[in-house]
Amino acid sequence: MYEWLVFAGVMALGQFSPGPDMVLLTRTALASGRTAGCWTAVGIACGLAIHAAIAVTGISALYRRGGGLVIVMKYAAALYLTWLAYQLIRSGLRSSPLLAGHSRGEGESVYLSWKRGFFCNLLNPKVAVFLAGVTAPFLAIQKSPDHWSLILWATIVFEGVILWCVWVFVLQIPVIRERYLRVAHWFDLAFGVILLGLALMLILV
Repeated sequence: MYEWLVFAGVMALGQFSPGPDMVLLTRTALASGRTAGCWTAVGIACGLAIHAAIAVTGISALYRRGGGLVIVMKYAAALYLTWLAYQLIRSGLRSSPLLAGHSRGEGESVYLSWKRGFFCNLLNPKVAVFLAGVTAPFLAIQKSPDHWSLILWATIVFEGVILWCVWVFVLQIPVIRERYLRVAHWFDLAFGVILLGLALMLILV
């Protein structure tokens, strides 16, 4: 139980660290509301489920060795983040302050929200590398319970969904949402620039 609590704590810190997933989730929750935010969180978790499976089954060694697979994924992720950044920057330049109850993203399809979250996470090879590094020492624990790797996988995925959805609900607090809507175009510009920076870091680091 102690080892599991430590693992869950480390994963919680990782989930809320600055990165493409958190930028996309925060912007979607603020601009498009609770439903779009939660489905983006589910999409991110679906991508995370694949990375987590890679980590707990040992296939993550392919990522650590680098090579063509990682290079292709890095550039694919950078292109996707650049495309998202372009959309946000264009939205920020074209938009003006919004009134509460009239956010741009209301009515956004569930599938679109899910797809953005899914590909944002799936195309980022650093997620698999991070999970491989975190899970390796826990997988090596002696006398671990049956299906320990499955327990770790489920912890990664379900903790992600729960905590990210809690974050989405926090962002729906009226005072937070109303203040955001008044300067939403500036936030879109800022989030777009951040995503461009993350895309550049993904290639260079």
